[in-house]
Amino acid sequence: QLQASGGGLVQDGGSLRLSCAASGRSFSSYGMGWFRQAQGKEREFVAAINWSGRSADYADSVKGRFTISRDDAKNTVSLQMNSLKPEDTAVYYCAADAAWMSGSKFRSNYWGQGTLVTVSS
Repeated sequence: QLQASGGGLVQDGGSLRLSCAASGRSFSSYGMGWFRQAQGKEREFVAAINWSGRSADYADSVKGRFTISRDDAKNTVSLQMNSLKPEDTAVYYCAADAAWMSGSKFRSNYWGQGTLVTVSS
């Protein structure tokens, strides 16, 4: 099970830190990722980190503003979001991919419940 948290309302230019807690099993050997879905739009990839934490990929729209990290001791993955923009408003989901590596498409084996991020202008 994956459970995302940390969403909320923030002003344009603000920051939020999302967390995804895993339970029921260890995801230390999985690539972990974040996706988002804005109202009326398809779910899109945001960021992913490989099992070792040594490589990460980002969507062009968030590069330089978002940072993904993982703490396998706590079985969590985080997404630090800085310089938020209204277009970042969406429900954010965490996911796990048993075979993900940098440069490849993230094919989730597990999805968590989402957390809503709203950025006001």
